[in-house]
Amino acid sequence: MENDAEHLLPLSDTLPWEPQNESSPLQKVAEMENDAEHLVPANEVQQVLDLDERNDPGASECATVESSCYRNYTNLFEPIVIDDNDDVEDITETKSEDLSLEEPVETNVQAHEIIQNLALAVDHKKVSRFNISRSDVWDGAVRGFRRSTYSDNNDIFVKFNDDAGCFEEGLDTGGPRREFLTLLMSQLRNRPIFDGPPERRYLVCNSRAAREDEFFLAGKMIAVSIVQGGPAPHFLSKNLVNHMIGNPSFRATVEDVKDEEIGKVLQQVLEAQSEEALQNLIFQNSTMFQTAGCFRGVKICEKQAFVEEYLKWYIIDRNNSAIQRFKDGLASLGFFSALQQHPSVLSPMLCFSDKPLSALDLEAMFRPDLSPAGSNRRQEECKTLGFWADYLLDSEGKVTAVSLEDLLMFATGLAALPPAGMIPPPRIEFLSDSPFPVASTCANTLKLPLLNSYSVFKANMDFGIQNAPGFGFY
Repeated sequence: MENDAEHLLPLSDTLPWEPQNESSPLQKVAEMENDAEHLVPANEVQQVLDLDERNDPGASECATVESSCYRNYTNLFEPIVIDDNDDVEDITETKSEDLSLEEPVETNVQAHEIIQNLALAVDHKKVSRFNISRSDVWDGAVRGFRRSTYSDNNDIFVKFNDDAGCFEEGLDTGGPRREFLTLLMSQLRNRPIFDGPPERRYLVCNSRAAREDEFFLAGKMIAVSIVQGGPAPHFLSKNLVNHMIGNPSFRATVEDVKDEEIGKVLQQVLEAQSEEALQNLIFQNSTMFQTAGCFRGVKICEKQAFVEEYLKWYIIDRNNSAIQRFKDGLASLGFFSALQQHPSVLSPMLCFSDKPLSALDLEAMFRPDLSPAGSNRRQEECKTLGFWADYLLDSEGKVTAVSLEDLLMFATGLAALPPAGMIPPPRIEFLSDSPFPVASTCANTLKLPLLNSYSVFKANMDFGIQNAPGFGFY
């Protein structure tokens, strides 16, 4: 029995597994460290077995069976070791390549090129009709978008009603559509589904709007406006846009909260000077913070992060259902998919831009149709072009009755440059039979009167634009 015990292996399962009768690096290390304290010598195991054998004659046989089972177990579940570092690197590179496929596509493509590509889905042989009154653009827009015959892939055909209830003459070849979409984006900014400062609006839950699916409708209106040659909204919060495209960046301030009571509490949290005052303030408004899921003890050094956490819930998390429906609407005509692929190119058109129109922008945009060089008519036209350039500078300097946006709206039906580009290119023509300017918004053509005095030219331009249909409605 003692001879059999001498051939037993140590039972400790903490020792590294090694194949028998086979040399390995681990065996060599074990032999070099045979005297170390953390390894159990074989003679100690032998003494234990001898002691157990005296107390229980069957212990040796049981130990032999257990040792055999243990060897079978280790043989069955022998670890597989990958020694080839190149294989590991190949696996890592493959995973990196798979992840890169989900990244946004960033190229040198311009916004108008992306929009023009999306516009290829519009069938210009089919139209969806909109009957619009300038005094209530929203009502006519909702009726048009919800009509059973409406399709995102149809061209938009717009007729404006005048104040007497009659239809304006003429067909929509682009001008009325652009004017309608401009007026619509202006009214959309002030809808109750949005909250926050005018230049960074975010979505808020509204039970009536949810029942009427207005969040989806608002997203659709924006996508259709951008793709069909209208203006971009330029009023959405960057935090909202970043969240929609999966960008975790979030930077908000107390000024983003229009609720005076909530804004006051958040400001007091930021101004707290001691932890005791901070904790008292949080406990006094426990319901407010419990609703947001951030009611807890906060240190002075954590108060800024605490307020930002609440703001993220207030602006984003509590409005997730509304945001999702808004995204569904933005998916019309493939716009949201393009936004995800080209976020750096398309995101700016959704957010506020503080770059106003300039006199140089409009002067470069409108190209004149001039008479042959050397003719008397050409001299009059060149003189009028000088008046036109001065009028643009005066409008930029706010010394005229109309702004540059008013002037662009009068000539093209747009108050800002559209993401799709100005199609057709704006032109200037000249009038000898009218003292006032005339515009064709369908052709993006502005006709200037040929006059001898700049003061008369300026006064007549102001009068003509201010008395044009739709002036002051956007």
